[in-house]
Amino acid sequence: MGSGLSLLVLGFLLGLRHALDPDHVVAVAAIVARHPSVLGAARVGALWGLGHSATILAVGGVIAWFRVSVAEGVAEVLELGVAAMLVAIGVTNLRSRGDHPVAVSRPALIGMMHGLAGSAAVALLVLATVTDARLALAYLGVFGLGTIVAMTSVTAAMAVPLKAASDRLASARRRLLTVSGVASIAVGIWLALSLARDAGWGRAVAP
Repeated sequence: MGSGLSLLVLGFLLGLRHALDPDHVVAVAAIVARHPSVLGAARVGALWGLGHSATILAVGGVIAWFRVSVAEGVAEVLELGVAAMLVAIGVTNLRSRGDHPVAVSRPALIGMMHGLAGSAAVALLVLATVTDARLALAYLGVFGLGTIVAMTSVTAAMAVPLKAASDRLASARRRLLTVSGVASIAVGIWLALSLARDAGWGRAVAP
């Protein structure tokens, strides 16, 4: 019982930490820049966390419960999808004037994409130490709860200086959109290059 509780506490703490990965923060920051209010930003973070957690629990749960294996290269392809999504978000911000609200579904869909890319790794990490499938599912659940709490808090805190800046200067929102867009594109390209390097894709096509 004690070891199970310790595992769940660890899962929650790792969920908090997982939400702060650079690609996660940059993705939500690019959305928050389009409507920097504390309430709106908190909603973005919560929706991202819900989408992310739902995918982690669904896909990771299947892996943990049925002990299925993940085909080699699937995780890399999904991560590449995340990189492409970050670039797309950045381009959208660069082209936007900030006068259209972000669709409610977008943060949730972005979170689901991030969760899909990371679900196999999270589930396999649990399987390395947990043999009880029910405990593994509980771990994935509290891991997801940690990501929701962390991302909601981070986006709400992020909105405070952004709102102050946009209220003070009419041109500040456009600058925020530009900076967040460039950052999202840069992280997306960096992630894609890192994946290519780690997977040896360049060596695979070299003569």
